[in-house]
Amino acid sequence: MSAPPRLFDRALHRRRLDRAAPGYADADFLQRRAAQDIAERLAPILRSFPLAVDLSARGGAFREALALEAPGRVGTLIEADLSHRMLAGRSGPRLVADEERLPFADASLDLIVSTLGLHWTNDVVGALIQCRRALKPGGLFIGAFLGGTTLTELRQSLVAAEVEILGGAGSRVSPFADGRDAAGLLDRAGLKEPVGDVDTVTVTYAHLLKLFLDLRQMGETSVLADRHPKPLTRILLARTAEIYAERFGLPDGRIPATFEIVTLTGWAAGGQ
Repeated sequence: MSAPPRLFDRALHRRRLDRAAPGYADADFLQRRAAQDIAERLAPILRSFPLAVDLSARGGAFREALALEAPGRVGTLIEADLSHRMLAGRSGPRLVADEERLPFADASLDLIVSTLGLHWTNDVVGALIQCRRALKPGGLFIGAFLGGTTLTELRQSLVAAEVEILGGAGSRVSPFADGRDAAGLLDRAGLKEPVGDVDTVTVTYAHLLKLFLDLRQMGETSVLADRHPKPLTRILLARTAEIYAERFGLPDGRIPATFEIVTLTGWAAGGQ
């Protein structure tokens, strides 16, 4: 069986997360939104989860949301992240772990959540299969990742500017999975009762550079393995900003940025 294509440079992604860690709290609004939604989904489930893992825990938003929305529902929560710096400075069980190579024993966990990390894996289905194997019979997986329409305005503006200035366009914004196929990913991974939901979030910015700053502070800048051969020059950036404002600008002069949060819910077979 052939290995999945290498879309993302995981080592570079770790470095970007390490860099973002000190200022992450200034741009964690998407993480908090996803974590809040996952905690709210757990609240009405009439069972407890003695041992749970939060993959891509980042600044601990899920732990905080869980305490508010579903207190007492989870026994021990292990916070895991690709970046050790994201986990620094707080108490509780923590583990540096890569979503592509999970270190958990088969049938050892009652609950796995993933908050905005899976869209950087080279093999999403493979990561979900590892999650399913790590879950006990009847265990629950809930994961949120960025979906296909994320940063559509930026993507279109960059392409238009490159075609105009360079005579052609390459990939500068990472691809995202189509939200319409979300439940199918769980089904392919062997998780039962798959459900996929899409939450579209629109954020407005005074200038394109403010959007870039947020993406940097989130650790969400592109880590494509096959990176664009030409740098993003000042001329190209300025023209991108102009096109962005021309095509998508709002009456108040601000520009919108779309983020699509896809949330998946699935159960390991047996035990329910």
